[in-house]
Amino acid sequence: MGKRLKLATRAFGAEPGVPDVTVLAAWVGDHRGIAADLNLYLLDQSLAPQITAEIDVPCGGGKFCKDLILESLIGLDNGKVTGELDVCVDMIIEDAVQIAVQKKGVWFGLPAPHALDITDTYYNDEDEWRDTLAGMYRMIMRAMRDAGIGGHVLICDKADEAEISALVRQKVFFFEQHPDRESLETLMEHQRRIAAGKDQLAMVFEIADEYELQQIIIVDADIESIEFALAHLDPDQIMVGGYCTDACQTYWKCLVESSRYST
Repeated sequence: MGKRLKLATRAFGAEPGVPDVTVLAAWVGDHRGIAADLNLYLLDQSLAPQITAEIDVPCGGGKFCKDLILESLIGLDNGKVTGELDVCVDMIIEDAVQIAVQKKGVWFGLPAPHALDITDTYYNDEDEWRDTLAGMYRMIMRAMRDAGIGGHVLICDKADEAEISALVRQKVFFFEQHPDRESLETLMEHQRRIAAGKDQLAMVFEIADEYELQQIIIVDADIESIEFALAHLDPDQIMVGGYCTDACQTYWKCLVESSRYST
């Protein structure tokens, strides 16, 4: 009889969706004594089901944190940069602390800089503008890590090489939900770990020889994709990952179940 084993699991964030007013009011009532607002509700709902499901590397937050970042940036007016950009990290630190206390080493998901959809009308120099925005992100992420966050997932609409090169670090992971070949090559150029759906696995291993691939995180894995990955890598080089956009209570439990396989 084969041996039953389990791969490690990790999250890349979630998008819980704006709740009904009565639901939000009830949640706020249950969290008296803290600055409970919609942002904190969404952060809590993005993370809580992961902790319940016992995800090994949980990640609160998601692309919905766009508003949190925009509200912290100074020099913006209706999505346009109209003055010298700066960041006020106080509010961000407050939310980071509320997430960090729920699970040691929890990661935090944020939209990648390009996903903020900010228009520059001040710097009028592409390189200076990119460098400035990347600097704001470094300040935000540093403040969050100082508050207890273990690392950051930056969620891409499309992998941007200049952005990744400026911000990728050991504790900063770029994630694109449905990467094409171009995005995979861009991500693998800068990251030794790569997240890919089961439909992209064949493409990943086709181009893997050109890069130093150390780990694959299979998004929404099934037994076939796990077996395919095991034919190329050792079990400790494979994880099962998830990014929830619907029915998160069930999603994360199913993800943990999908991480189990037999040898």
